[in-house]
Amino acid sequence: MGKLSGKKLIETIKNKGKSLEAEMSFFDHLEVLRWHLIRSAIAVAVFMVVAFSFYDFIFDTIIMGPKDANFWTYRMMCKIADWVNAPDFCVTEVPGTIINTQMAGQFILQINSSLIIAVMMGVPYLLYEVWLFVKPALNDLERKSASGFVFYASLLFALGVLFGYFIVVPLAMNFLANYSISTDISNTITIDNYLSFVATLTLGCGIVFELPMIIYILSKLGIMTPQFMRKSRQYAVVVILLIAAIITPTPDIITMLTVSFPMFLLYELSIIVASRVHRKRMKTDLDFYKGEKQGE
Repeated sequence: MGKLSGKKLIETIKNKGKSLEAEMSFFDHLEVLRWHLIRSAIAVAVFMVVAFSFYDFIFDTIIMGPKDANFWTYRMMCKIADWVNAPDFCVTEVPGTIINTQMAGQFILQINSSLIIAVMMGVPYLLYEVWLFVKPALNDLERKSASGFVFYASLLFALGVLFGYFIVVPLAMNFLANYSISTDISNTITIDNYLSFVATLTLGCGIVFELPMIIYILSKLGIMTPQFMRKSRQYAVVVILLIAAIITPTPDIITMLTVSFPMFLLYELSIIVASRVHRKRMKTDLDFYKGEKQGE
């Protein structure tokens, strides 16, 4: 009995030591995560100060750009209208008056828009912090295959933001600003609503353009396969149209299809990415089994 109780005591101490080690490891990870979050917050704060310092340019040229009839997209639309002899396609005015309805509205606008700009500017660094946090948990092969994560994810986000800002926002704004059910109603838009409109469409497109990167990660984890994506293409079309309808707060079918088209291309690109990952995995598994047989 004494020996058995002694063995139980030793087992209890060992198990307690393992649980303490695991608990310390968990808190160590939390500490590492805390520092990643702190550095990310500092980076966003620095970009926010920069945006705040150059706010006149940011507000007049970037935020209010799509409201100006001289905006790049509208000028290109007028050139296309001249080429195809379709004068209605040319945008010469974006009607509507933007107003402020709160005492601190313009100050809050500057804070909020500076924060949005800071987050968009800081996306590459934020992704880099994510990579630093995940990297220690990966093996050498996984690190090598994911080495371009920050670059490609940042590139896709930037392309999505540019597409949203120069294509989706102007088309949606032009449609909504010119849409009228009665001449007795004049469009007066609050500055908060205007900023939310521009930011939602721009950031929404930036996030949607990350689809190939998300599919790449899911394929690496074995969750997504090219066969499944090809079989689900018809369902993907419905989902893409729903996402486009959510991103574009407009019943204009042309704007929705304009958003949907690059998403269809991104889905097809994601299938190609998943196929490459699948082929590499099959080759790795085949080499492994060959090595096992030779070892026998």
